[in-house]
Amino acid sequence: MLLQKKEVVEKFKTHATDTGSPEVQVALLTTRINYLADHFKKFPKDFASRIGFLKMIGQRRRLLDYLKRTNKEAYTTILGKLDLRK
Repeated sequence: MLLQKKEVVEKFKTHATDTGSPEVQVALLTTRINYLADHFKKFPKDFASRIGFLKMIGQRRRLLDYLKRTNKEAYTTILGKLDLRK
């Protein structure tokens, strides 16, 4: 998981030492959300993890709304790269 996280940060960073920009945060949340979506297909009764999953979805939505307000170009780019529809 840590190696995958570094790859995602490398792919979406906006400058050399970037680890916390909204673009990187959205990309990291998306990878975790996709992993948990597969997890819930195998374990549909895992309600404790589902709560965190829903919080992650809300956090990603808020970050995307922030990007849409502040940097429209970065918003459309991140949607295209992550294959999110909106």
